[in-house]
Amino acid sequence: MAQTLDDDARRLAELGYRQELSRTWSGFSNFAISFSIISILAGCFTTFSQAWNNGGPLAVSIGWPLISAFILIIGFCMSELVSAYPTAGGIYWWAARLGRPVHGWFTGWLNLIGLIAVTASVDYGCATFLNIVIGRFSDGWAAGNGLHQTFLLFAIVLVLHALINIYSHRLISVLQNVSVWWHVFGAAVVVLILIFGPSRHQSVGFLFEQFNNSGFGSGSSGPSFWLYVLPLGFLLTQYTITGFDACAHVSEETHGAAKSAARGLWQSIFYSAVGGWILLLSFLFAATDVDAINKEGGFVGAIFTSSLSSTLATVVFGISTIGQFFCGMSCVTSMSRMTYAFSRDGAVPGWRLWSKVDRNRTPVNAIIGGCLVALLITLPALYAPPGSTTPVAFLAVVSIAVIGLYLAFLIPIWLRLRAGDSFQPGPWTLGRKYKPLGWIAVIEIAVISIYFILPIAPSGVPGDADFTWTSVNYAPIAVGAVLLGIALWWHLSAKRWFTGPRRTVDDVDLPEPVG
Repeated sequence: MAQTLDDDARRLAELGYRQELSRTWSGFSNFAISFSIISILAGCFTTFSQAWNNGGPLAVSIGWPLISAFILIIGFCMSELVSAYPTAGGIYWWAARLGRPVHGWFTGWLNLIGLIAVTASVDYGCATFLNIVIGRFSDGWAAGNGLHQTFLLFAIVLVLHALINIYSHRLISVLQNVSVWWHVFGAAVVVLILIFGPSRHQSVGFLFEQFNNSGFGSGSSGPSFWLYVLPLGFLLTQYTITGFDACAHVSEETHGAAKSAARGLWQSIFYSAVGGWILLLSFLFAATDVDAINKEGGFVGAIFTSSLSSTLATVVFGISTIGQFFCGMSCVTSMSRMTYAFSRDGAVPGWRLWSKVDRNRTPVNAIIGGCLVALLITLPALYAPPGSTTPVAFLAVVSIAVIGLYLAFLIPIWLRLRAGDSFQPGPWTLGRKYKPLGWIAVIEIAVISIYFILPIAPSGVPGDADFTWTSVNYAPIAVGAVLLGIALWWHLSAKRWFTGPRRTVDDVDLPEPVG
């Protein structure tokens, strides 16, 4: 173990940093954090309605494995990069190293915004399901103002995740391991319940039926369905399988990071894709009361309440809620490490505050600051469109998370393509396959980034007869404002002082190799 630790510290010093974070994570713990953030018990439940209403069963049965394959390719490209550069800065550090400071600047801010948004969306989803679970035990609670109750629970969950990350730093890697097994066995229990609990099931043919409950177009066929509605349903997959860059963000805390972080990254995608598909297919086979599900806007809970006994439905809600809680805990860990690393290089206002670590080597200020911003950007979720119980703000935050994270992934992947043979790979490499895989990754990210800033409902389209501001997908406004702000900040100020990653160790400080 000492040999590995010394090699890790030496490699980090070669990349310019002292070993400040505590390197106590195993390779399995590194895999576990991304597997927990992807969380099939979170995304598959909270954004199921997006696929149901925009494409129906087809968006799940065919759309999930198709989009998963593209995401796995993105993961392979990123695994090669984390193997070469195992630093807490992760994606932004790769961009700055392969390109210029401006590339690191844009990548870092997109990644940080995406991580804060994914933290907000996961914890809000967790609060939504927790609200349902409490309501199933308390009629008085169930009769209350659902949006206000959910937001209150959201704030409480955020605080708990902040406290766990601050005071249980030694337990975080252990909890990540527990989270993996909760997701594996919890998902298996849900599948078994949906196999043996319902009195009947849908036929295999139902998996390929097409629904269009979006309000766009005239049905489940034609160009508008295939080119607009169905791709909107892919948000389910693209949102669920994200956040896997966490393997990079905790690489400075992982033993043998050049190999284990690379392996953990792509494996977290692969196993989540397989497990998530099985879980989602079990949803569809149990979705025997289509009218009841449509009446609740495609909410996945309607499948459980319409096909299972009250007790079994409560068990399913409970398993998912706990899985989502683990997921949000991991999101805060990843988000705080990125905040710490980006601040360490002077890119975040008040960087001295956010780059501090306490006596336990935990970035406490970064944890608190990130959670506060996550709370603020979700405030619009206190309001929902007339006649709806689901705030469009939730899906907007989801879109911001997807766009921010995947655009941050795109920049270093594209720079790797541009570097060609001058790139010096680590022990995990794609070899000559980097070219076709890299281009596939770049194109896929560009396409989904366009779709996820488009209106989610007709009432969110300016000029529509039923237009209402509470239906507007504010993702393009938020992402556009952020990109404009980042660009202006760069041109007016940052380009004169931001030089990319700052070295915190001199060559003379490099530890001598052991053996």
